[in-house]
Amino acid sequence: MFEIEESPLAGVKRVTPRTARDARGAFTKVFHEDLFAKAGLRTDFRESYYSTSRKNVLRGMHFQTPPHDHDKIVYCLSGAVLDVVVDLRRASPTFGQHTAFSLDGASPAGVYIPTGCAHGFLTLTDEALLLYSVTSVYAPNNDTGVRWDTIGFDWPCEAPLISDRDLSFPALADFDTPF
Repeated sequence: MFEIEESPLAGVKRVTPRTARDARGAFTKVFHEDLFAKAGLRTDFRESYYSTSRKNVLRGMHFQTPPHDHDKIVYCLSGAVLDVVVDLRRASPTFGQHTAFSLDGASPAGVYIPTGCAHGFLTLTDEALLLYSVTSVYAPNNDTGVRWDTIGFDWPCEAPLISDRDLSFPALADFDTPF
């Protein structure tokens, strides 16, 4: 029912649900508690939300700090994005490294991101719709990030649209990680 694949970053996984298609359209289950638990993924999601973004919008690199840090799973429901994760966990064998995933609403797959990793994406199509489920409730005082252009990733966009907030984040090298 789900294909769950390891990525180069410890604990970050690609989750590909099975989609049933027929003449009416498609049906995709994006969460199954027992199967997620069996794969070692957290299942205690506390909030779900979605975002829409225009082409060349770059959101990230976001996370929440302890004690409101969280695991999250992100799916692209329509459009396409380049999804990027960077490991901020000091004790992790992949600390400071990044990985990327192509997510496309036409072939549902998601990214499971454990606590201590920053997440961001670049919208590749005219518009993209992303669904997020997280294991903690949003805590504005713990919501932060690192600058997208300091993680060593070669983003395929010369002039991305980025919020003032995301531009104000510290560089990865200057970030004192609590993870």
